[in-house]
Amino acid sequence: MKRQKRDRLDRAFSKGFQAGVGGRSKDMCPYSNLDSRSQWLGGWREGVEGRLTGMFTK
Repeated sequence: MKRQKRDRLDRAFSKGFQAGVGGRSKDMCPYSNLDSRSQWLGGWREGVEGRLTGMFTK
């Protein structure tokens, strides 16, 4: 059975989250499409918030 790829917006959110947890700057967003960029930044914000509250460590 063929695996289905995740939605592009979900993937953008996930990549943003990983960047936020990793401490990368939000200026490093690789997306130019407004929807994808918004999702990436939303994930980045959640990742940064989680890192600052101590949920994640490097």
